[in-house]
Amino acid sequence: MIRKSILVVCLGLLASTTLFAKNKEQERLENSGVVMQEIMNLPDNIPQDVMERAECVIVFPSVLKAAFVVGASYGRGAMVCRTGKEFHGPWGSPAMFALEGGSIGFQIGGQATDLVLLIMNDRGAQSILSSKVKLGGDASIAAGPVGRDASADTDAFMRAEILSYSRTRGLFAGVSLEGSTLRPDDDATADVYGRRLTAREIVIEGHVGVPPSGRHLVDVLQKNSPHNESKESARNK
Repeated sequence: MIRKSILVVCLGLLASTTLFAKNKEQERLENSGVVMQEIMNLPDNIPQDVMERAECVIVFPSVLKAAFVVGASYGRGAMVCRTGKEFHGPWGSPAMFALEGGSIGFQIGGQATDLVLLIMNDRGAQSILSSKVKLGGDASIAAGPVGRDASADTDAFMRAEILSYSRTRGLFAGVSLEGSTLRPDDDATADVYGRRLTAREIVIEGHVGVPPSGRHLVDVLQKNSPHNESKESARNK
């Protein structure tokens, strides 16, 4: 009887832990939508022409800087891409991602910060979906332009596969993430969808619909950037 009681208690603890993890990842996905909405509501946010060229967006709410490692950071969030083989369709379902290591700038200090990464071309999207990548090495990255009148037409922005932004204490600016690593977080994705799925299965193959916890994020992106203007311009030439 004692062994049976211990087994029941252990199973209950395991179930509670699993439920907590699932709720935590769903909450993180919901927070990603809130962060993206708040950033798009800022007077000087991501330039419209930059958003319209982005093929994917990754949002990391409340990234923390590790005090015991100078400049080290760690964050988890969600990636949403436009649907279609050429990333020209409506925004699709989210996959969970993790950001690790490197430096996210002195302006962040010891505070938690929100990060937004825009994936600007097919090569950048495909590399990130395939495996762990080092930003600034495996994938080129630059601090993104800020302000309604800013443009991504300069050489530095045109060459970058990823543009990065941060928001800390209400300050929104481009930020350097070189040296950090970015990878699909398949465990977190499983907690959101209730089954094992890779980022590629979700984004490229479109195997699942948008979960309720991801609807806000997808709706914000669809409202603010319904079309991939870089693809539309290429078709019209």
